[in-house]
Amino acid sequence: MLNSTHIERFRPHVEGRKALVTGGAGFIGSHLAHALAHLGARVTVLDDLSGGHAENLPEGAELIEASILDSGALAKAVDGAKLVFHQAAMVSVPESVDKPEGCCEVNIVGCQRVLDAAKRAGAERLCFAASAAAYGDTPTLPSREDHAPDVYSPYAASKVAGELLCATYARNFDLCAVALRYFNIFGPRQDPNSPYAAVISAFAKRLLKGKQPSIFGDGKQTRDFTYIDNVVLANLLAAPAPAERVAGRTINIGTGEQSDLLSVLGALNAAMDEPVPGEPEFGPPRAGDERDSVADISRARELLGYEPIVGLSEGLAATMGWAKSSSHFA
Repeated sequence: MLNSTHIERFRPHVEGRKALVTGGAGFIGSHLAHALAHLGARVTVLDDLSGGHAENLPEGAELIEASILDSGALAKAVDGAKLVFHQAAMVSVPESVDKPEGCCEVNIVGCQRVLDAAKRAGAERLCFAASAAAYGDTPTLPSREDHAPDVYSPYAASKVAGELLCATYARNFDLCAVALRYFNIFGPRQDPNSPYAAVISAFAKRLLKGKQPSIFGDGKQTRDFTYIDNVVLANLLAAPAPAERVAGRTINIGTGEQSDLLSVLGALNAAMDEPVPGEPEFGPPRAGDERDSVADISRARELLGYEPIVGLSEGLAATMGWAKSSSHFA
């Protein structure tokens, strides 16, 4: 969880209030749930546990084990919530290519239902997990929110649709919805066991087994790798931000720093007790993956007062330290 010195200032806004985190047993959602619980919020998590784990929840959080597509469960979860953090989604680009219909149902229809339920429940703020996949395969870098979307996967298309739904609800209803466009989030609790596992957790698992990982592509593709604490901070900043500044807006959340996969692999390997010898195996690029990505975070600075608080090196070391003690990497 975030260092308490970074988040105590948000206590007056969340203490004693009900906060709903959809997907709150998953990677990003569980970190949000822990921060909110620490600040005294009454935390409810709606999660079907398809990609999350109940043990990820903070003590005292209410878990409603169901899909966001379950209208009864959704209504129960959002009842009385003033803050909604919508993190539930099909999160993998390759999985969305394999299962486009399921991706659209969960990520588009599900988002609309969460927005509508939040509106009906009288929620004051909804923070939506959008994605840098909106910028496509050959974006102008650094990527800015006013660049036209250029989607290369059903996942990317579904996340842009979610942004537009948030803007539509903000303009037509008394619901301040804001979309936070995440750039390649990593950190503890990111599941390495899915066939669609994110790259840093997949690298860490292979190294902990004493093997070099496989890389899709040449390893020189770049990302704006963003440690989880930065994302939690961004959500906590977005929740109390003045509605006239953020309602219906899309805001990049990254670090503004670009790193290639080979450099990240080298840093993870250096954090091993005994670095794994050899070189990674290389394969063809995955369908739907962009070549390069880095955020322009000027809007986040202007509208939220956001500044990254954990850099790549510190985040990789923390992630590897967690992985060494986690049963998920056994």
